[in-house]
Amino acid sequence: MRLLSSISAIAITLVVAACQPAPEQNAKMTTDTDTATTPAPADAEPKTDPRLWLEEVEGEKALNWVNAQNERTLADLQNDPQYQALYDDALAIANATDKIAYGAHRGGYVYNFWQDANNTHGLWRRASLADYVGGTPDWDVILDLDALSEAEGENWVYKGVDCLSPTYERCMITLSRGGKDAAVRREFDVASKSFIKGGFILPEAKGSTAWEDEDTLIVGTDWSGDTMTQSGYPFVNKRWTRGTALDSAVEVIRGDKTDVGVWPFRVEIGDRVAMFTAEANTFYDTTVWWLPEDGDPVQVPVPAKSSFQDIFKGQSIIKLEEDWTPKDGGQSFAKGALVSFSLTDFMANKAILKVHLILEPDARSSIGSVSAARSGLIVNMLKNVASTVYAYDFDGKNWTSRKLNLPENGAISVSSVNSHSDILFANVESFLRPDALWYYNLEDNTAKEIYALPARFDSAGLVVEQHQATSKDGTKVPYFIVHKKDLPHDGTTPTLLYGYGGFQISMRPSYSGTLGKLWLEKGGAYVLANIRGGGEFGPKWHQAGLKTKRQVIYDDFIAIAEDLIEKKVTSPRHLGIRGGSNGGLLMGVMYTQRPDLFNAVLCQVPLLDMLRFNQLLAGASWMGEYGDPSDPVEGAFLRSISPYHNVDPAKDYPQIFLMTSTKDDRVHPGHARKFGKLLEDEGKDFLYYENTNGGHSAAANLKETARREALGYAYLMRRLR
Repeated sequence: MRLLSSISAIAITLVVAACQPAPEQNAKMTTDTDTATTPAPADAEPKTDPRLWLEEVEGEKALNWVNAQNERTLADLQNDPQYQALYDDALAIANATDKIAYGAHRGGYVYNFWQDANNTHGLWRRASLADYVGGTPDWDVILDLDALSEAEGENWVYKGVDCLSPTYERCMITLSRGGKDAAVRREFDVASKSFIKGGFILPEAKGSTAWEDEDTLIVGTDWSGDTMTQSGYPFVNKRWTRGTALDSAVEVIRGDKTDVGVWPFRVEIGDRVAMFTAEANTFYDTTVWWLPEDGDPVQVPVPAKSSFQDIFKGQSIIKLEEDWTPKDGGQSFAKGALVSFSLTDFMANKAILKVHLILEPDARSSIGSVSAARSGLIVNMLKNVASTVYAYDFDGKNWTSRKLNLPENGAISVSSVNSHSDILFANVESFLRPDALWYYNLEDNTAKEIYALPARFDSAGLVVEQHQATSKDGTKVPYFIVHKKDLPHDGTTPTLLYGYGGFQISMRPSYSGTLGKLWLEKGGAYVLANIRGGGEFGPKWHQAGLKTKRQVIYDDFIAIAEDLIEKKVTSPRHLGIRGGSNGGLLMGVMYTQRPDLFNAVLCQVPLLDMLRFNQLLAGASWMGEYGDPSDPVEGAFLRSISPYHNVDPAKDYPQIFLMTSTKDDRVHPGHARKFGKLLEDEGKDFLYYENTNGGHSAAANLKETARREALGYAYLMRRLR
């Protein structure tokens, strides 16, 4: 099983994954680049922001402004001659029934969540493993979200399920109203395909649960009173026993209000079950606690900047984000390494007795996902932004590895691994190679492609290249470019540059039917930036851009833009940029620092007010990435890059398109609203669209997804052709 599933999910929430990257990722000029303004003292800001009223999410005045902007933008873009064809193509791709039905392998079944034109809310279903691998799954619908939404008068969005092993018949299903992070959790019986009468039900809140046994949950939720952190997540976990009221649950651990949150998780060591919690002190610093059945919590003495990955042969697998010299008297380990220790020995002695090195990546490599199968620890490595997958084994003293025979020169995502089985599933894709799902059996080392996505666009005549730009400090920054073979190199090619740059999230090559059909087929070029702040080259690549060092991220992105212009791939007139969430902040910084470089800025679910981000929704959890606005040094730096505070009334800017969601309870829609109102007040040209449903992903159904994509590409084509 995956140990820190809850923490992993929280880490993705920025993105992602962190602010989540925009859906696109599914998904040299001589001008001086020293563009950050001179830092101003953090307390130099006006005491009252005149646009604070736009932070009232459901406020009448705020929604009137939003509706007026939506009407203006939709009237403009939906009347564009290109829009309807773009929408039709995007919807056809979203509603395609020949998509790959990805699933989670549990027991003798593969479980899948499916959406299409007839099932906009979706179906949770399963098929036998044998039929699924054989390519003829006979899907049995377990829960119809459309029928449930209609019956209960709710706009339910499926957010995942946690089923109790080894039978996987009792599950906690997470349902969100409109796509918010805050969700309802309800106990479900797979065999009867029904919610359990009198079963576990948790009211809407940000939180999580972990099964201790069939009749017991460890729960983190809003217990009322003062039990939620400043970031909006639970810091109190309680043990809840079946048949008792939720408010009678017994507290097992309490963190601090200044934490990001505290999340429970379950560990299986053979037939033994142990419960743990992860107390995220900051976004990157975590204290892990073992919860003995008959005693107080015991801290696991691992570095704060590390993450538990899984259990394999009794070894707890840890990925290090900082250097570590354990107290066992053995060797030291560098940040980025993967190590292990005996969890049973720790639980018996309350001390780590011996730490083993699994692997230590080189300077141009990083560790991606880590998952335990029955006979191998599956490690997905990224080497120069290309994936390779290995199976590691442990003989009690040393770790050995073998490379899995999967296609190379693309992105591999290990989509399903189960610790009770030797079967794993992996998705393989690249910019021009549609997704293919591979079956791999570790027992006999056999692999085969079992499903493949049909081409969604004509890739004939397109090529992919990987280049490097030189950033301001001399760092070589890689990027991918997809373009036509006969690219004229005269600066006229409409080019879309995508970036993220944060939270150690790697930007990898991926196949996007929407990007291909709506952009590449029509002659556009696409560039994916692997700038610092991401995880492409491990913790050092990420940590190089933390807090007050963040300008290097923006310098990297500028360097790639200038490199494209110097090579005459494109020119400022034909160069546009796109990013979402933390990438939306990147867009805002590019808009304010280098408006001369771009003619279109597609800025989605962004952070833009960097002096108030920590006071809005989950924002306090991101101070480990951005810094603390109240700190004199960090606050001054944030003031210097904050897009909301750096619009110059006297400067010319390209038209920017701001997109956000009313229901986003991760990145507050007030960021985009206030920035749009600022531009309106200053007489700057902008477009604004706010989806009134959908959470941080900005879409709660496929029609809305298609509309959002069509609006974006209509804007880009108009600006860049």
